[in-house]
Amino acid sequence: MKKHAKRSLLPLLPTSLLGIALWFSMPSSVRAQSQEVQVVEITAKKYEYSGSPVHVKLGAKVQLKINATDHDHGFKIGVVPDGSAPSRTPGLVFTSTRDCWLLKKGETTIIAFLAQTPGSYTFKCCHTCGLGHKGMNGQIIVDR
Repeated sequence: MKKHAKRSLLPLLPTSLLGIALWFSMPSSVRAQSQEVQVVEITAKKYEYSGSPVHVKLGAKVQLKINATDHDHGFKIGVVPDGSAPSRTPGLVFTSTRDCWLLKKGETTIIAFLAQTPGSYTFKCCHTCGLGHKGMNGQIIVDR
């Protein structure tokens, strides 16, 4: 029984260590601000995200509450600011490792992240939703 418990907890170890390392690598001013959760509500419908652009505070823990009203949509966002080269240090640190979140019609999807680098982050629909799908995007701006 103990061997089974150790094996089931083993995959969580790298994620936990990464979270701890990220926390201590942040400047103390960012760590102090990150205790506050900023809740942002967004509606996904007919090729648009209402409420965009979204402004969040540097160092804030952010909780996006996205509601798809007309049919299923998706949500995909990069972890580094727009125009930045990919780097090891993400500007947005998500609690989930998903690449694309499915936004089910009539349901609220919660996406949580830590905003640790200022800049603009473009998000887009990653679930084909009709003719205007390619133009369905929005923006999160992390303010200093």
